Amino acid sequence: MTNETVPAVALRYPSPPPYYHGTRADLKVGDLIGPGYASNYGQRKKANHVYFAATLEAAIWGAELAVGEGSGRIYIVEPTGPFVDDPNLTDKKFPGNPTKSYRSKEPVRVIGEVKEWQGHSPEALKAMKDHLERLKQLGVEAVDD
Repeated sequence: MTNETVPAVALRYPSPPPYYHGTRADLKVGDLIGPGYASNYGQRKKANHVYFAATLEAAIWGAELAVGEGSGRIYIVEPTGPFVDDPNLTDKKFPGNPTKSYRSKEPVRVIGEVKEWQGHSPEALKAMKDHLERLKQLGVEAVDD
């Protein structure tokens, strides 16, 4: 029997940091990103949660698909409160949480920025935007209760 201890991060977070948030907003270290803004998806209703992920891939999609002007940005963030799996990308659509995507009713704090990242090909981006437009036309909305 060993006397190993579980790192505190494993007890606090379902996936170890870092966590990322993709957006077009121009933010600084220390800024908070919270719920209450218009969603980037569907009918752009006020979001009740802030969304973030433990994978850079998910944040890249967030940055590329975000509504607004300016370049996509990817911030390294830390949660300030409890968070759960994002139901839009887990359980109902994919078993488990392969994208390591989360949401919280509490803000996340910007602690850094990923300055160099590779976006998706124009074809992949167009295919995703077309798919989201089809969902919008069908009245499919993001789960944000």
